[in-house]
Amino acid sequence: MKSPQMQDALRRFAISAQFRGKGPLSVALVITDQAKLLGLPLDPDALLTQGGGQVLELGKARVQSILARNGETRVLSEEAGRTSRGSIAKMRAYVAFLNQMHQLSSPLDLALVEAFWVEQVRDFFRGKPFALAFDESSSLRSVVAKLLDQALKRQKESPGTTFMGTMMQHLVGAKLEVLLGPGVATHESASASDESTQRSGDFEVGDVAIHVTANPGEALMRKCRSNLERGLKPLIVTTRRGAALADLNAEQFGLGAQLDVFEIEQWLASNVMEWSEFGARSRRLQVSELVMAYNKIVDKVESDPSLRIEPSSGRG
Repeated sequence: MKSPQMQDALRRFAISAQFRGKGPLSVALVITDQAKLLGLPLDPDALLTQGGGQVLELGKARVQSILARNGETRVLSEEAGRTSRGSIAKMRAYVAFLNQMHQLSSPLDLALVEAFWVEQVRDFFRGKPFALAFDESSSLRSVVAKLLDQALKRQKESPGTTFMGTMMQHLVGAKLEVLLGPGVATHESASASDESTQRSGDFEVGDVAIHVTANPGEALMRKCRSNLERGLKPLIVTTRRGAALADLNAEQFGLGAQLDVFEIEQWLASNVMEWSEFGARSRRLQVSELVMAYNKIVDKVESDPSLRIEPSSGRG
């Protein structure tokens, strides 16, 4: 199995098995280390302590030694999930995954697997949720803009990441959930969406293909042209700067009169105003509902819990 395929399989496993937080990440590191020492396939029963109540070798010392050899000195957990009953279930799920990958691709590149989990730990350390500061003195557009500014700042601090684009995609997805109800829109992880070339857009609702991006370049214009050829109406949701770029590129591709382009701050704010019927109390509730829908999407399709949005005290 090639490296990108293995990375994708690990990402899907981390999401589906909910390997987030200190305990599950500790389990993944220790069991990967055991696989390197013992070889694959692993026997999950042999990875329990004598009494069967804990995962063998699961503790702070082992976890920190694994992190240290990967250049990470921060302490993940004092207990490392050792006393958690859930750790045994996590261990069994992860062993089953490794054994399955071993059957599909032997020998399995366990150094790559370990590196994946170390990076998940680093994401965890970086991973305070984005803060939503909501007060009635701020416009709804500024509330959305401040969230996106946080994502952009974090993205600049971690080159190669796409926090802003991911947040935009799932905020739009959350709006569709609130507007249309669960199940109408299909949600994918941002990385999977970026890699896919077969989908008509980030979302397809009715005859509309919705594209969410901060950088609407020529590749997107070609995809929009393809949408039109298939009888779909392209709709681009982007930033204020992105909207100007989208309009320019659309004119160059001869699509100026055929695309709808919206700034994400205005697009979300206008809906919240309409849903709340312009009432202050209802407006706050609608923002909360939008954020709840967003967080549910993140929990379902992303492996990084730092993408969540949480209310903050005070004004932003």
